[in-house]
Amino acid sequence: MKFAQMLLCSTICLAVVLVWDATIPAQEKTGDELVQLVVELLGDQDKDMRALGLEQIRTGAKGALATRQFAAQLPNLPPDVQASLLNALVDRGDTAARPAIVDLLAASRDEPVRIAAIRALGFLGTSTDLELLMPSLIGGTAAEQATTRTSLARLPGESVSKALAAQMRRADPPLRVTLIEILATRRAFETAVDLLPAAVDPDVSVRSAAMAALAQLAGPEHMAGMVRGILAAQPGRERDAAEKAVMQVCGRIKDPQEQAVPLLAVLHTLDEADQIALLPALGRIGGNAAREIVQSAIDAPDPTRREAGLRALCNWPNASVASELIQRVQKEEDSGNRITALRALIRVAPLPDGRSDSEKLELLQKAMSLCTRDTERNLVLQRAQAIRCPETLHFLMEYLDQPAYSQQVCQSVVELAHHRQLRESNKAEFTQALGKVIEISQDTTVIDRAKRYLKGQTWVRPK
Repeated sequence: MKFAQMLLCSTICLAVVLVWDATIPAQEKTGDELVQLVVELLGDQDKDMRALGLEQIRTGAKGALATRQFAAQLPNLPPDVQASLLNALVDRGDTAARPAIVDLLAASRDEPVRIAAIRALGFLGTSTDLELLMPSLIGGTAAEQATTRTSLARLPGESVSKALAAQMRRADPPLRVTLIEILATRRAFETAVDLLPAAVDPDVSVRSAAMAALAQLAGPEHMAGMVRGILAAQPGRERDAAEKAVMQVCGRIKDPQEQAVPLLAVLHTLDEADQIALLPALGRIGGNAAREIVQSAIDAPDPTRREAGLRALCNWPNASVASELIQRVQKEEDSGNRITALRALIRVAPLPDGRSDSEKLELLQKAMSLCTRDTERNLVLQRAQAIRCPETLHFLMEYLDQPAYSQQVCQSVVELAHHRQLRESNKAEFTQALGKVIEISQDTTVIDRAKRYLKGQTWVRPK
């Protein structure tokens, strides 16, 4: 019976649509027959019948007039159907529905309906809806706030970004962070200058959010403000993140030897203490000009400058400083500095910078020979998985039977095996290695991956 009813309604809908589309201009007539039929379907107690009506809204009658008629039904429907109709109007994609959506959001106190209306404005709204959405961002439920963030990130118009930036400047810290993140999601490049004062805000969360956004939105012309953000950041995790933000901006310059130019231009205008503080950031960018300054700092008699120079060297973005790092490991008297240089060497050894896999592996093996602790040896074995060649598998297998390293080796072997072309091209060797991983590993995920790869199956990394 239900199927027959649905078939009849579908036939009627199709007939009305065909006649209406063929004889009545969508911009001039309302298509009352179809609208009335859809309204009746929306009010049906059977969810399948309602779904049929919603599908007609999505793909049936065309034109703004029909959209307005469908949207006009919103106040007359129960909340669950209101939410469904709002979603169907979004799929319809006609901004003519916007006034009815605005009215519903202003009037409704039902959370699912409000969430659907907020979502709909993200697709169908205009810049004038910002003021309507802000209260939901500030005082709505958690779900409403999350949906509002998404809608504000999607709402079209450069004026929206400017208005959000203005709101950000006068908001309290939690809201400032949220608005900064929305601007970053919007890719609102025109607001980068508005974010620079936030990079030196007294609140650490605001500073961190601003620098993270500037990493995406700023250009070389904003470097002076971003440098102030580095200097305002607390040493440690916040300072490291701020330095990386500057590195990202400079990294968008195509010529590697020119990437440090914007930072160097600012560096030369600062006093000596600030210049020293910025050396680690300069090291993250690299290049010949930066290398000269960093080397000069390492050779300086001032211990503070030497320390900053060493940190800059250890931040280098490629393995061009490998020989200097090796010398530091071999000759550095301070054990902490020696370990820092060794870890930097382990980090850069497998980086993709034009060297062959054999050169990368050779440098990593050199780093292994300099290790005096199992912690760094395991770090070497972990980094080896980035060098995807059969020789890396041979290197790893040398340590599989040693308890201090076996679990890390198991992890690295399955990471290599994850790459089908490498695994299939060296099938016999990987079959033997994965068999041993299954015997030795204490990690159920590693064992499962090894078994899958032995069967030629895939494994999807959890998000």
